Amino acid sequence: MAVDLTLSAETVRLLIQKARAATETLDDTFQDGSDHEIEFDADTLSDTHHHDGLAEEESENLSKEELRELINDLNVDEAAELVAIAWTGRGDTEASDFSQTVDQAKERAVGATSTYLLGMALLADYLEAGLGALDL
Repeated sequence: MAVDLTLSAETVRLLIQKARAATETLDDTFQDGSDHEIEFDADTLSDTHHHDGLAEEESENLSKEELRELINDLNVDEAAELVAIAWTGRGDTEASDFSQTVDQAKERAVGATSTYLLGMALLADYLEAGLGALDL
């Protein structure tokens, strides 16, 4: 069931990509349950500090901030549609009820939409599933 959106499906896909980039972990190499022990080689330690990890963390924060800015730049209708797409993808509502879901998103809006959406750990998955449910 395709719907007409104020927000383009391409924009939602861009937000999905940004959300995935913002939620990637710094190091996926650790296995669940491991102690994450670090061994230091005394020969490689020096008095100078290299903060390569901080650069990664900073770039991740920049991705999240970029996503926040993109969401904050949406108008009221676009923001409500984005929330409705996430709700549909999360299974809170049916695709056939999309226009009512958009209205509910507008009615329930309190505070910044970006803060609400970025609080969803699986935002990218919800948006992707929502686009699929809406045939977009």
